[in-house]
Amino acid sequence: MTGIKDFFQMVVGMKLTDYIDILLVALIIYGVIRLLRSANALRVALVVVAIIAVSWITDAMDLYALSFILDSFLQVGIIAVIILFQPELRRMLDHLSSVRVKKLFNPEKMTEDMRPVIRQTVQACEVMSREKIGALIVFARENRLDEHFKTGTMIDAQVSEQLIRNIFFPKASLHDGAMVIVGGRVAAAGCVLPLSDSNRLSADLGTRHRAGVGMSEVSDAVVVIVSEETGTVSVAAGGMLKRHLAPQTLERLLIQELCPNESQNPENLALLLRQKLHKKDKEDKK
Repeated sequence: MTGIKDFFQMVVGMKLTDYIDILLVALIIYGVIRLLRSANALRVALVVVAIIAVSWITDAMDLYALSFILDSFLQVGIIAVIILFQPELRRMLDHLSSVRVKKLFNPEKMTEDMRPVIRQTVQACEVMSREKIGALIVFARENRLDEHFKTGTMIDAQVSEQLIRNIFFPKASLHDGAMVIVGGRVAAAGCVLPLSDSNRLSADLGTRHRAGVGMSEVSDAVVVIVSEETGTVSVAAGGMLKRHLAPQTLERLLIQELCPNESQNPENLALLLRQKLHKKDKEDKK
């Protein structure tokens, strides 16, 4: 009890600067954890930690020559870390600078704006899947993806089924690249995306699927892929690929990823439950 009482007394005695200090440290720790989610960044971090640990051991054992070499390396280590972590640091800073004020103060409006966009996208993908027209559609979330706009053509247009199908029409000049949707609008098309080098992907997947997965690995974007060979529709998010999606499944998945507030609404959960019960009732009758 004494420990708990002392803790509360300490909290009450804290000043505003103490709270700001704790908040900044928490943000730094959060940023470091996000940074280390990358496999490459984790390997580099382990090497740095190993060097620091060996340096402490050499100091304790009085290994002067090795200790001198390691201490000299650690003096310029911060520069080496910045160089090695440069892509990951850039993505982390991009993530921190891309928090949308509009989304913070009015998340419901953002959700409402995405519903028609998702509907038009699903309708376009359904037609392109049937006609076996390849497509690559990127939904940007918090990461800005500005560097990928430069590789394509800026558009800034309202999302519609007709526009999506026209862009990915086989004879169109932008059909080979990716379409990027930001804030419910088509920001650019014909964009080049980074390819994934993951060995978990199936060998039968082509460049379009590897580009979609690669984009989801380096950002928080959600990528919709329509295969030109088979017509199957897939979604890549967080480096994971979900394949062979029906239109209803695609719409539900996009709502879940792009409209989290709405997908967790109790009314929508109740509607999904009723749909499942109705489907089960039908199967029982058959």
